[in-house]
Amino acid sequence: MTDVTVPFRAGHEGYAGFRIPAVVACRPPSRPPSTGGTPTGTLLAFCEGRADSLADHGHIDIVLKRSTDGGRTWGPLEVAASNGKNLAGNPAPVVLDTGRILLVHVRAAAGATEAAILRGHVADADGRRVWVQHSDDDGVTWSKPREITGQVKKPGWRWYATTPGHALQLTSGRVLVPANHTLPPTGTDTGAEARYNGGHCLLSDDRGATWYLGYLDENTDGYINVNETTAAELPDGRVYFNARNDSPSPGNRADAHSRDGGRTLVKPFRPQAGLTAPICEASVLQLRDPDLLLLSAPADPAARALMTLRASGDGGTTWRTALTVDGLPAAYSDLVRIDKDTVGLLYETGDFGAYETITFRRIPVTRLT
Repeated sequence: MTDVTVPFRAGHEGYAGFRIPAVVACRPPSRPPSTGGTPTGTLLAFCEGRADSLADHGHIDIVLKRSTDGGRTWGPLEVAASNGKNLAGNPAPVVLDTGRILLVHVRAAAGATEAAILRGHVADADGRRVWVQHSDDDGVTWSKPREITGQVKKPGWRWYATTPGHALQLTSGRVLVPANHTLPPTGTDTGAEARYNGGHCLLSDDRGATWYLGYLDENTDGYINVNETTAAELPDGRVYFNARNDSPSPGNRADAHSRDGGRTLVKPFRPQAGLTAPICEASVLQLRDPDLLLLSAPADPAARALMTLRASGDGGTTWRTALTVDGLPAAYSDLVRIDKDTVGLLYETGDFGAYETITFRRIPVTRLT
């Protein structure tokens, strides 16, 4: 049995590199969402295929590979979303109770660098815009993309990113996509670099037909700077959000809860000092049997390395180390429940750098409990 596979390797299959992993487990249309959090079916591993370099701008496609044996082997590379020679990125897939897969993502002009966007030097039409498409056949074919920017991005926001990682459908049926944005500086220098990240989420109550903004967390005091965010629905119905924090508060992570399905936060994001990590994306996943909230992230405080799974039995208040994968370089990741006995981890790693591969690891649940 193969527990570790490499779906994506830099410099192969027509792309200079692969970044920003996301993974979901498909569900046959006749099967309702499992309250045990144990979907069955094809695994879809998404990421950005960066054609010319590892840069965050340029010609970038959203690519995927499919596995029908729980991640032990993977099919050929396919393009799920393309924007020509421009950017389609930050895949945020979610499997609905109908079996349909939504793929929310961002698009931008190839030359729209992050620095230029943050300084307000990129026209709205060329900047980070939000799109959605769907698949009704386990990711084999995809609908034409549909733009939803006007519903979920406020005028004046500069940088914008969905997740990274998988999105959610809550038990209420609501679809929730964590996201982040930047606020322009206040004052007269409209060409200055945006200084503050803000957290928000996208919500849909009609399975992706229409969208609106949920909570907004826009702290500008320099202590909390919410960036890439991931979310999980807890057994008591609350939504738990965990975010990369780009300000020098303890641990480089921040978290928050919502009691109304992401519309508002109980309290603003606060530092989560129980999670030591570098400034980097992370992923959370709620297991229902056993009742365990998982987080995957690098655990070295200063470098993107030491991929580690942490576990919480109290909804994210406290954390313990559940599994240290290895001591190698590692960066972005995403988690998926494969079956009742197995969790899957899709993550960036390599022998000498974190962006050499996107690797998939099958992890027995018993190793986490």
